[in-house]
Amino acid sequence: MEGNGSIDMFSEVLENQFLQAAKLVESHLDSEIQKLDQIGEDELELLKEKRLAALRKAQQQKQEWLSKGHGEYREIASERDFFQEVKESEKVVCHFYRDTTFRCKILDRHLAILAKKHLETKFLKLNVEKAPFLCERLRIKVIPTLALLRDGKTQDYVVGFTDLGNTDDFTTDTLEWRLGCSDVINYSGNLMEPPFQSQKKFGTNFTKLEKKTIRGKKYDSDSDDD
Repeated sequence: MEGNGSIDMFSEVLENQFLQAAKLVESHLDSEIQKLDQIGEDELELLKEKRLAALRKAQQQKQEWLSKGHGEYREIASERDFFQEVKESEKVVCHFYRDTTFRCKILDRHLAILAKKHLETKFLKLNVEKAPFLCERLRIKVIPTLALLRDGKTQDYVVGFTDLGNTDDFTTDTLEWRLGCSDVINYSGNLMEPPFQSQKKFGTNFTKLEKKTIRGKKYDSDSDDD
């Protein structure tokens, strides 16, 4: 009998909590409805116009990005093309690659996905053998390297896969997070929580290139197999 009494009491407590929660929700809905009732036709029309204006602006921005080559991961042929492409866009990610480095192909796959998702950023690739002057100017000595640029200036680098969990099997989400850390894409996730679980091991300090001049056309590879 005591057991049944305890169950009944527990059920009553749950029922009271449920009723209180329901009353709070109902009160909130009544408040929102009251606010809508107090808005006049002129105010509703003004809100509608603002919304439409914002949608039109967003669509215009999208078309402008697409006209400048955003939305796809493209290869450029020369250093001259690089400077022109960077000049046109606020945010640029450029993959400096080499055909014989297999990790460059891993990056290609992820970058192609992100280029379609983040129209606000231009995604490019450039063969280092065709850009000796640019590689020296940007101090690129490890392949692959991503140069992250904003307003025509290099803000950061992703050198090899160290910042991506130090593994060839990193996810697209991990690369997206890393680019978001440099504010070169509009990242909607939590920058304090990297997608890869090994973050505690590798830490949050990103690899920076040393300011050394390249001699000749020799580049170090982040790959074990060239």
